[in-house]
Amino acid sequence: MIKKLYDWTMSLAGSRHAPFALGAIAFAESSFFPVPPDVILLPMSLAEPKRSWLYAGICTVASVAGGALGYAIGALFYDTIGLWLIDLYGYAAKMEALRAFYAQWGALFILVKGLTPIPYKLVTIVSGLMDYNFGLFLALSLVTRGLRFFILAAAINHFGDFLRDKLEAHFGLFIGGMAAIVVVGFVVAAKFL
Repeated sequence: MIKKLYDWTMSLAGSRHAPFALGAIAFAESSFFPVPPDVILLPMSLAEPKRSWLYAGICTVASVAGGALGYAIGALFYDTIGLWLIDLYGYAAKMEALRAFYAQWGALFILVKGLTPIPYKLVTIVSGLMDYNFGLFLALSLVTRGLRFFILAAAINHFGDFLRDKLEAHFGLFIGGMAAIVVVGFVVAAKFL
């Protein structure tokens, strides 16, 4: 079954619709969707390593655009969707401490959290909620998300054959690892943010 899933993922990665799917996942992950774009970015880049730079660019632009939606959820819809999401992630009781933290460390928070497995949607929604400077938020998001995706593209271009062999041999472990990263990210966010 894992082999079939791997074959399906690699064939999807090579399809003409893959860049659109990649952009849609990167957009959604930055505002509301729990699955990171790496799940499709890695197989797509391994299927066509020369296009990994393009794919990293698609992820970066779509992720920042999705981040703008997350920011809007926090800024414009806090009383409805934003409050529900903040409650869902366990932040309601920590709002005043979070406001003080964000006033002092907002830029660093955005830069660091954009590179970690902590769900980026939390960063985007909280940035809107805290009324962080939108232009600066976009610039910082572009830097941090670009670094994340372009580092992966560089690794694929440098270690592509090795990574492809490992992914093919251990695809189930890769999928399990990605799921674990998502879960750990949410747990860390709930405990420490």
